[in-house]
Order: sequence, then structure tokens, then C-alpha cells
Amino acid sequence: MSYYIEKQDYRRLGQSDLLISPITLGTMTFGEQNTESEAFLQLDWAISHGINFIDTAEMYPVPPRENTFTVSETILGHWLKKQKREQIVLATKAAGPRRSLNWIRNGPKALDEKNLREALEGSLKRLRTDYIDLYQLHWPERNVPMFGQYKFDPSAEIEESKLKEWVSIHEQLEALEKLVQEGKIKYIGISNEQSWGVMEFIRIAREKKLPLIVSVQNCYNLINRGIEFGMTEILYREKIGFLAYSPLAFGHLTGKYLKDMDSKGRVTLFKGFAQRYDKPNVFPAVKAYEILASKHGMTLTDMALAFVYHHWFVTSTIIGATSIDQLRENIEAYKIKLSKELLDEIEIIHLTHMNPAP
Repeated sequence: MSYYIEKQDYRRLGQSDLLISPITLGTMTFGEQNTESEAFLQLDWAISHGINFIDTAEMYPVPPRENTFTVSETILGHWLKKQKREQIVLATKAAGPRRSLNWIRNGPKALDEKNLREALEGSLKRLRTDYIDLYQLHWPERNVPMFGQYKFDPSAEIEESKLKEWVSIHEQLEALEKLVQEGKIKYIGISNEQSWGVMEFIRIAREKKLPLIVSVQNCYNLINRGIEFGMTEILYREKIGFLAYSPLAFGHLTGKYLKDMDSKGRVTLFKGFAQRYDKPNVFPAVKAYEILASKHGMTLTDMALAFVYHHWFVTSTIIGATSIDQLRENIEAYKIKLSKELLDEIEIIHLTHMNPAP
């Protein structure tokens, strides 16, 4: 019998009243690698095995394309209209500027009130619901390193001899407050953020009595542990939920690319999309982790997932799959608890190959 996530394992998301499963079903394959019928099978299977939290975004599926963006939300909306809405915790995200996705709201130009309202109204319509449980800013509007970049570059603040303008965090929070007051959003979160941004969202919200963020959604896996440098203390002291995405590092932590660099997956299907993992020390690190998993009688996939699932600061781990078999394997890994001996050996590899995929 397949593993079932029990209600007693549900966790409170930050300081909200949302109780969410420790595993979240991600939807960024819906409409690209998965058809609507395949997506429905995944959704039904996940819900029937104790998952109540579903994450999507207006720009999904990925990689983002002009002819597919919004399709994941649309597919999810077709499924959601037949469900008991109050039993689903639904999260989506608003795309911001800085990524040249000119087909999304003509830019999108900014995370200002006009754009956030337009983004939210579009998501509500596609998802066939009148409220979003967790509405997230998909990435910061300001200049920050993200998606494979790892250095802050002050020169990127300048464009044609002038400072680039960006909507202040204060203004973003004021816009979100209006949408919360209208009942269209229950709680807000941020994604792909840096420590400075998280603290600014918290500071300004408290000073101006605006909505507090309840979550941060960032990448976290065995070869990308960047949030452990400063961010985890913030999560702990400020009681912020953490949503970990990419626990298998775009399939690298299944070990399949060690065996065949042309193995079918997101990395090979969408060339140039996985720049975060196109780094020189990724394969040596993955190989070391694979040997360690084998030594302890488990697959690399199981070890990588269990490592993220049961870390003290992880509220829920977002998993994506292209088949029910993958989904089953990912959920069943939740029952695995890594021994102290194994965790200590993971740390040795981590110190030897530290964060090869920032």
C-alpha cells in the first residue's frame, strides 16, 4: 500500500491559520510535460494520499513560453471546480519584472497595485475560485542574484547612467493589503528572496501595520543549501514558514545524469534552462552522495528527499512529477528518517563540495 500523509503530520504555515501537508504538489509540468488528463491523475492521487497543499503560478508551466504561460493554472482550475474548495490549500504566484517575460501583462512592468491586481484577477479566473490561500511574489522586483546567479552585482542597478527604478517593498505590501482586505487573498508570501528582502518585508509590515509574510519559497536540496547561511535564523526567529522547491535538483539527485548525460528530463529537454546546475562541481558532489546512499542501502532519490523533508526549518517540500510512479516514489520517501551517522556523513560531503549549484 502506498504511503499516506497523516493529518497529525500537517504543519502550520508561519503565523497563519493554514495547516498544510509536509509535501506540496507542484504543478509546473502541467501543460508542458503533462497533459490535462495526466495532471488530473496526479492531483487525484496526491489528494487521496494526504496532500492538501497545491502550488502553481501564473507563468507556469516551465520553462516559460508565450504560448503556454497560464496553462498550468487553467488546468488546475478545471480540476479545482469539481473539488471541495475548503479542503484544498491553494498557492499561486505573481510574476515580476527583471526576467524579460514580455508576454505576461506586457512586461510584467512592476509589482505595483495595478499589476498585482491584474495578475491576481487573472489567476482567480483561471483557477475558478474567489480566493487564494497563499499569494506569493514569484521573485523580487529589485536587482538580486537568482536562478543560478550567485553574486550580487551593484552595476546591475544602473541603466543608461541612471538608477533602475523598482517598486518599493512598502508599496508592494500596500497593494497586497488591499487585496487581502477584499478577501481575495488570505495570506502573502515571497519566493526566490534574499535575507535583506525577507527582513525588509517583515520590518515594513510591522512598522506600517501591513500584512506580514507567512512564508518564503526558495530552492533547497543537497547541492543547494544557500539558505542555511543566514536565512534559517530569520525563519526561526521571525516564525516564517519555509517552502522548499527543487529537492531533487532538476533530476540530478536521482543520479540519472551520472549514468546518461542525455537521459530524458528537464535538463535535456529544455537546453539552457537549468543554468543553476550547469556548474563544475555538481557531478562530483552528486556522485559522492550517490555512493553514500548506496552504502546505507537506499537510493539517492530517497536520501535526497528525506534530507529535505525532515529538516527542522522546512514546513513543506514542493515536489513535481511527470508520472504517478514518480509521485508515489516521492511521497513514499517521507517515511524515511535519516540516521545521525548518515547525516554526519552528508555534512562531510557538504563541506567538501559546498553548494555546487547556488
